[in-house]
Amino acid sequence: MPDRGGGPSGPRMRVGRPSRRARTLLLTLGVLAVLAMAFIMFAGFWTDWLWFRSVKYSSVFTTTLWTKIGLFAVFGLLMAGAVGLNVWLAYRLRPPLSAMSMEQQSLDRYRMSVAPYRKWLLLGIAAVVGLIAGASAAGQWKTWLMYVNGVPFGKKDPQFHLDVSFYTFDLPWYRFLLGFGFAAVVLSVIAAVVVHYLYGGLRVTSPGARATAAATGHLSVLLGLFVTLKAVAYWLDRYGLAVKSSDFKASDNWTGLRYVDANAYLPAKTILVAIAAICAVLFFATLWRRTWQLPVIGFGLMVLSAILIGGLYPAIVQKFQVQPNEQAKESPYVEKNIKATRDAYGIDGTEVKDYPAVPQTDDRTKLRAAADTTASLRLLDPNIVSPAFQQLQQVKGYYGFPSTLAVDRYNGQDTVIGLRELNIGGIPKNNWINDHFKYTHGYGVVAAKGTTVKDGAPDFTQSDLPSKGMFGTDFEQRIYYGEQTKQYSIVGGPQKELDYSDDKGEKETSYKGDSGVNLDNPVNRAAYALAFSEPQILYSGAIGDGSRILYNRTPKDRVEAVAPWLTIDGAPYPAVVDGRIKWIVDAYTTTNGYPYASRTTLGQSTADSLTNNQRAVVAQENRVNYIRNSVKATVDAYDGTVNLYQWDTQDPVLKTWMKAFPGTVKAKSEIPKPLMEHLRYPQDLFKVQRELLTRYHVTDPQTFLSGSEAWAVPDDPTTKAGTAVPPYYLSMKMPGQREKDQVFSLTTTFTPNERPNLSAFMAVNADPGTPDYGKIRILKMPTSKPPDGPGQVQSKFQSEPKIAESIRLLRGGDSEIEYGNLLAVPMDGGMLYVEPVYVRSSTLKYPLLRKVLVTYGNQTAFEDTLEKALNVVFGAEAPTTPVPPETQPTKPGESTGNPPTAQDPTVKAALADAQKAVEEADKAMKAGDWTAYGKAQSDLQAALKRAIDAEAKLTAPKPAG
Repeated sequence: MPDRGGGPSGPRMRVGRPSRRARTLLLTLGVLAVLAMAFIMFAGFWTDWLWFRSVKYSSVFTTTLWTKIGLFAVFGLLMAGAVGLNVWLAYRLRPPLSAMSMEQQSLDRYRMSVAPYRKWLLLGIAAVVGLIAGASAAGQWKTWLMYVNGVPFGKKDPQFHLDVSFYTFDLPWYRFLLGFGFAAVVLSVIAAVVVHYLYGGLRVTSPGARATAAATGHLSVLLGLFVTLKAVAYWLDRYGLAVKSSDFKASDNWTGLRYVDANAYLPAKTILVAIAAICAVLFFATLWRRTWQLPVIGFGLMVLSAILIGGLYPAIVQKFQVQPNEQAKESPYVEKNIKATRDAYGIDGTEVKDYPAVPQTDDRTKLRAAADTTASLRLLDPNIVSPAFQQLQQVKGYYGFPSTLAVDRYNGQDTVIGLRELNIGGIPKNNWINDHFKYTHGYGVVAAKGTTVKDGAPDFTQSDLPSKGMFGTDFEQRIYYGEQTKQYSIVGGPQKELDYSDDKGEKETSYKGDSGVNLDNPVNRAAYALAFSEPQILYSGAIGDGSRILYNRTPKDRVEAVAPWLTIDGAPYPAVVDGRIKWIVDAYTTTNGYPYASRTTLGQSTADSLTNNQRAVVAQENRVNYIRNSVKATVDAYDGTVNLYQWDTQDPVLKTWMKAFPGTVKAKSEIPKPLMEHLRYPQDLFKVQRELLTRYHVTDPQTFLSGSEAWAVPDDPTTKAGTAVPPYYLSMKMPGQREKDQVFSLTTTFTPNERPNLSAFMAVNADPGTPDYGKIRILKMPTSKPPDGPGQVQSKFQSEPKIAESIRLLRGGDSEIEYGNLLAVPMDGGMLYVEPVYVRSSTLKYPLLRKVLVTYGNQTAFEDTLEKALNVVFGAEAPTTPVPPETQPTKPGESTGNPPTAQDPTVKAALADAQKAVEEADKAMKAGDWTAYGKAQSDLQAALKRAIDAEAKLTAPKPAG
């Protein structure tokens, strides 16, 4: 009797199917899980789309999205098709009968297990490699857009005479295609080998031939394709030599061909192209010859040739031809590198002049007068006085100022300016409502004169809450977007916001701007609840009609988001323009494919004693060899509006991106005039250029190779960190400049390598309102008797016995000394150094300016004020406002030779008007009426001009006879 399920252990248990209710529940849970995952993916996409639409840059989102989708689809399908086709072809080419061997018998088990799922396995393999390849290709969206929209540079490289655009726009795309082709062939070879082995086309231990004719032909074609791609790679490598980086003593980041590249590597690559092409033909020939002998020999010869011709021969040329006579051999290539590098970084127009570094006059009075007119010596260091702004103008603990303030110009005067931004850490009680609904914005602008102080503290020209002063009060003072505003806020709904508080209590407001994304429907709320991991967004009663969510609130984040192809300067700065607070953001176009131009790492080149991880610029392409300040961007501090303005109208890289994203960048002519007055030369570009100019100020190849004229950026002597001195903004007259008046400039100093002396002074015209904007001038100091560098000047300040004793007394108790910016100014052939000295006491939490250090030539002074220090250094008093000599009393019996002009009715009336204007100005200043103050100043200037003109007519010499 057959066993029906009984036995020692009893009847077998039947495993029943789940009940209908259980199946329904499982199916429901599965559907819900799929929907949840789909919504998670949708939420990221949807919130991005809503944000781009809110800032009116939806075209950037759609262009980027469709480009990524197109690349993903095309290259994903190509890869899936290539691998799937070769798997299918290998299966179709399997032998009808497998050899009777232990190897094939063991493979039978695998063939039988695979057989039922063969089609699904094929589709699965193709899908996986397709998804990976598609995702990789989608990441090349910038490369593709630059390739299809590339604009010619109008300049050719000196070796191959191709337009620079070939290297910047075309070659990267060709390299991607080549890499994709290699990946497709290699994966196809691997897949084909596995299938051929599984189905007997390839044998390892079986008797007879190791490969069938069909497998041999199939793999030979694939290997032939691989070698063909290698021939193409050798051909592209020839052009790659023009943008190849290498170690070379002339430059740490040398780029371009050297003697060995042009005379050894270049011919070697050309020969290897021919060898690889012949080898590929031999592989394809196996379709008819059915033997591996010739292609294997050819492949071996190609590898051997690559070693001998591509490696050994260039090494021999370098050793026996270049090294014995390096300067003569390398000079032509160094010259090309110098020219390309200076052009790529915009330093080709740099003007280098010799500077005597010693005073050209002994007239102390003239020197003292020149000290007042050569530069507006800024005493207020924006990197030190932030605590003073914080203590004197913070008003409430939930406000704050950045650690480094900005320097700008207002009414022709250098001004230190900062915004009173929201400090989320200072909120009295942190909870979700307070953090995101009530405390939503900062309030007010604070500004101070750069050249004067009051009792050691900043001399504020705009202050208090609400802010009032030279900007008046009739401007939008709320700051919803700023450098410190990094959390999201929900505004405009039923929950009121704290505007500011004063003696009368808290003032509330509700956001009226059109910025942000509406949370007026459950889909948006659910998407943002998921995006910010905050479920309360979904059901909170504080959100209702009109509620909008604000995020991506720093100027840098907003500009980077709407223009992901730009590199952003590390120091956005605020300005009051047309009744609005605007963040001004400098943005750069970069590439690392400029032929012969040496590369630099932006993060390193822009680091100095003031930068940190937040301020240092980090490029999308960290190592670049071309940079332009092509875009000036603004971000409105109230509504977050982003405007991009074309600044460099000749930049081919910007033109390329403008073709790719039409309508995103406005023309330069659309920049409002009030905004133009506050634009400036950007710090990070200047720092990159000064780093390059330590070597590339030299244009003679022999001198460049010797390194005898190499400079260095000195360490900041006012700190102990050993980091580079930052560049400084100040208004000054540079010897040789076209403008007669002081010009807003960005300045720095150089020292010789490994020496503390001053080797050069560099300044760039930073005022766009002048014809020479962007003009770089370098004053080269004599090498025989170089002047003191910043470190030496600082050491002298501290080693002078009287100064050292004064500093010791200032440090009395628990006070700390803080040295401000050490300003260097060329003046009358010599170098004037000025450094403010601040004291921070243990009881007072902010620094006060107590002393000023000044040195010129061999004279040094340490006084309470800049005026006194200059008087001591030059041994002369500051000149007063010129008074017509006829208005001065004369000695008894002394005649001036002309009637006293003070008695002239015109002069008397003009002087009376001037006195009245002075009184009106004093009244306006005390009342804080800056509009009236400005009018009084204009009246004063007009009155003085009338007096001077009248005096000139009266004192003019009478004609003879």
